[in-house]
Amino acid sequence: MIPFFSLNREGLAAWVAAHHLPRHTTDQVLDWVYRKGIADPMEMSNLAKGIRVQLAAELIFKEGRSVAHQSATDGTQKLLLSWARVLQDGGSLPVMPVIGQSPVARGEETECVLIPTDDRKTACISSQLGCPVGCRFCASGIGGLSGNLTAAQIIEQVFHVACLKGVERVSHVVFMGMGEPLANYSAVTDAIRTLNAPWGFGISARRITLSTVGLPAAILKFCDFEVPVTLALSLHAPNDALRREIIPWAEFSTINELLDACDTWFEKTGREITLEYILLGGVNDRPEHAEELAFHAKRIHANVNLIRYNEVRGMPFQRPATEDVLRFQNILRMRDVNVHIRASRGRDIAAACGQLRHEQSSPTREAPSAAP
Repeated sequence: MIPFFSLNREGLAAWVAAHHLPRHTTDQVLDWVYRKGIADPMEMSNLAKGIRVQLAAELIFKEGRSVAHQSATDGTQKLLLSWARVLQDGGSLPVMPVIGQSPVARGEETECVLIPTDDRKTACISSQLGCPVGCRFCASGIGGLSGNLTAAQIIEQVFHVACLKGVERVSHVVFMGMGEPLANYSAVTDAIRTLNAPWGFGISARRITLSTVGLPAAILKFCDFEVPVTLALSLHAPNDALRREIIPWAEFSTINELLDACDTWFEKTGREITLEYILLGGVNDRPEHAEELAFHAKRIHANVNLIRYNEVRGMPFQRPATEDVLRFQNILRMRDVNVHIRASRGRDIAAACGQLRHEQSSPTREAPSAAP
């Protein structure tokens, strides 16, 4: 069986043609899934019953299964999805454009999050099972990397978020969940094409943000990607010595090398990069760190998002004091840096990236504590 979300429009049309179905079946099915949010072929009422049966028998419309769902008082919702093995079996069908070729092991789990505001519904999605980067403060990398998600699984996360109560349409997507997106380049870029395509979710490229911890060669490659998405660099420390302490992958590239790649991004695309900076109490939130960060931001014409750390049980890092966060922001503003403090969302659930998966797999599953 073929995962439905692995097929782009041409791939689905090829499947329809190979089964001698009416050509308009392609657009009918795409409309049901991407516009109406229906992934059960038997509910696609304008299709003949025989076609519905055939679709259900040969295409997997949803391979992810929700095994945990948490709702916060601020409207944030978090899903833990369990994935069965993808069966890329085209049988005797002709070769067709199928995206996302690296299946993951049965029973592996990833997180996706709905972050709602008055004017947008943002899906925060994962790109890998676990994470190879191993940031010392992040739950995503506990246990390392189990594998890459396929493009189909990445896309399906957005579908699951779109089906949550109160969501008419996902307006924004951020690749800020589990995993390093640029380490799963092919699947992530294929997924972005479907998220952006008029026949798919139809989400504006400027409303899709990819956050990377920093792979200079991959950033340079991404400069030529045809969908003009927003790029964010997870810097989290303003100098190499401190960055290597909290981000193991920082051993492979210096901040200067990352900023050179970001310079090229700006020159080629004309789009500013956002520097994401998680503030860890007493670690990287001192005035001297703000001064260094301001220098980097000015160099590459970057905006800065300051993120107050969400504590993860068992990790030694603390949420910064409010006065330290405001002082840090003020130093950047005095240096004419466009800086914002990102609102903390979902504080009364397992809000930190990878935390719900970590707590669900922990032998002792205590409820996450609400922090002030």
